[in-house]
Amino acid sequence: MWKRKRKTADPCHGCFLHPARCICARIPRLDLRTRITVVVHTKELKRTTNTGRLAIRALQNAQMLVRGDGREPLDLSEILHPLYKTYLLYPAAGAQDLFSVARDGPPVHLIVPDGNWRQASKVHTRHPELKVLPRLQLAAPVSSGPVMRKEHFAGGMATLQAIAYALGHWEGPEVTEDLLELYYAKLYATLAGRPPPACVYPNL
Repeated sequence: MWKRKRKTADPCHGCFLHPARCICARIPRLDLRTRITVVVHTKELKRTTNTGRLAIRALQNAQMLVRGDGREPLDLSEILHPLYKTYLLYPAAGAQDLFSVARDGPPVHLIVPDGNWRQASKVHTRHPELKVLPRLQLAAPVSSGPVMRKEHFAGGMATLQAIAYALGHWEGPEVTEDLLELYYAKLYATLAGRPPPACVYPNL
């Protein structure tokens, strides 16, 4: 019987896949006007299915901040810069549709919570400095294909997917295509390392 391993032994330090399925050569380097900050829960970094780290590697104007590691709480006010129009990507009540935001004006800084639904939902409540920021929400395109892991609500997306669609609004469809290509490379390499689903045979 094939037992699934919970963690990849000695994964690649770039893409966190098994070295035989490494996709680091497929990571683009995009220098964009829009700034991305991924605020990730420390437990999420232990998951090989995390895609926020790939977004940071692909985007030069991006950073990752880690929360929930037991140290002093993050002071996210330090990342709020007057040269940027800053938004929080989170589907709270009253959140504005991301695609309705004007493309002109000052450059955009998008703060993206990363983690499971429970972890990500706490970012906008545990960081009072973010309460004044406008919220944006992003509807996922309808898809019936495979996913990295089960989403907790309809329309849920992996972090890299959400960033890809969001950046496409401000930076153009080519950016979305580049990042989605990276996402699907990660997805199929991850699925290739999993055992096939158990076959169910009818009673003969």
